[in-house]
Amino acid sequence: MNLKKSKSNNNAKASEVPIFSKEQIISCKRYAGRKDLLNVLLESNKMYSFDEVDNSINNFLKGKVN
Repeated sequence: MNLKKSKSNNNAKASEVPIFSKEQIISCKRYAGRKDLLNVLLESNKMYSFDEVDNSINNFLKGKVN
Protein backbone atom coordinates (compact mmCIF):
# COMPACT_ATOMS: atom_id res chain seq x y z
CA MET A 1 0.00 0.00 0.00
CA ASN A 2 1.23 3.44 -0.91
CA LEU A 3 -0.14 6.85 -0.01
CA LYS A 4 -1.19 9.60 -2.37
CA LYS A 5 -1.62 13.18 -1.21
CA SER A 6 -5.03 14.65 -1.80
CA LYS A 7 -5.07 17.33 -4.49
CA SER A 8 -7.95 19.18 -2.87
CA ASN A 9 -6.04 20.04 0.30
CA ASN A 10 -3.31 22.66 -0.11
CA ASN A 11 -2.27 22.76 3.56
CA ALA A 12 1.10 21.53 4.72
CA LYS A 13 -0.76 18.66 6.36
CA ALA A 14 -2.28 17.30 3.16
CA SER A 15 -4.43 14.25 3.77
CA GLU A 16 -3.01 11.05 2.41
CA VAL A 17 -5.16 8.46 0.67
CA PRO A 18 -4.00 4.83 0.46
CA ILE A 19 -3.48 3.58 -3.09
CA PHE A 20 -3.20 0.00 -4.31
CA SER A 21 -2.11 -1.92 -7.38
CA LYS A 22 -4.59 -3.64 -9.67
CA GLU A 23 -3.67 -7.01 -8.16
CA GLN A 24 -4.25 -5.76 -4.61
CA ILE A 25 -7.62 -4.26 -5.53
CA ILE A 26 -8.79 -7.45 -7.25
CA SER A 27 -7.84 -9.56 -4.23
CA CYS A 28 -9.79 -7.33 -1.79
CA LYS A 29 -12.93 -8.74 -0.20
CA ARG A 30 -14.58 -5.41 -0.96
CA TYR A 31 -14.49 -6.15 -4.70
CA ALA A 32 -14.92 -9.95 -4.61
CA GLY A 33 -17.99 -9.85 -6.88
CA ARG A 34 -16.39 -7.48 -9.40
CA LYS A 35 -13.11 -9.24 -10.25
CA ASP A 36 -13.93 -9.72 -13.94
CA LEU A 37 -15.04 -6.12 -14.34
CA LEU A 38 -11.96 -4.79 -12.55
CA ASN A 39 -9.66 -6.88 -14.75
CA VAL A 40 -11.07 -4.97 -17.72
CA LEU A 41 -11.31 -1.49 -16.17
CA LEU A 42 -8.00 -1.24 -14.31
CA GLU A 43 -4.53 -0.94 -15.82
CA SER A 44 -1.78 -3.20 -14.49
CA ASN A 45 0.89 -0.51 -14.18
CA LYS A 46 -1.27 2.03 -12.34
CA MET A 47 -2.14 2.59 -8.66
CA TYR A 48 -5.71 3.29 -7.50
CA SER A 49 -7.52 4.56 -4.42
CA PHE A 50 -10.82 2.98 -3.41
CA ASP A 51 -12.61 6.14 -4.55
CA GLU A 52 -11.06 5.91 -8.01
CA VAL A 53 -12.05 2.25 -8.31
CA ASP A 54 -15.61 2.94 -7.12
CA ASN A 55 -15.92 5.82 -9.62
CA SER A 56 -14.66 3.62 -12.47
CA ILE A 57 -17.20 0.92 -11.61
CA ASN A 58 -20.05 3.43 -11.31
CA ASN A 59 -19.16 5.15 -14.59
CA PHE A 60 -19.06 1.81 -16.39
CA LEU A 61 -22.38 0.66 -14.93
CA LYS A 62 -24.09 3.96 -15.81
CA GLY A 63 -22.88 3.83 -19.43
CA LYS A 64 -25.33 3.89 -22.32
CA VAL A 65 -26.41 0.70 -24.04
CA ASN A 66 -26.90 0.98 -27.80
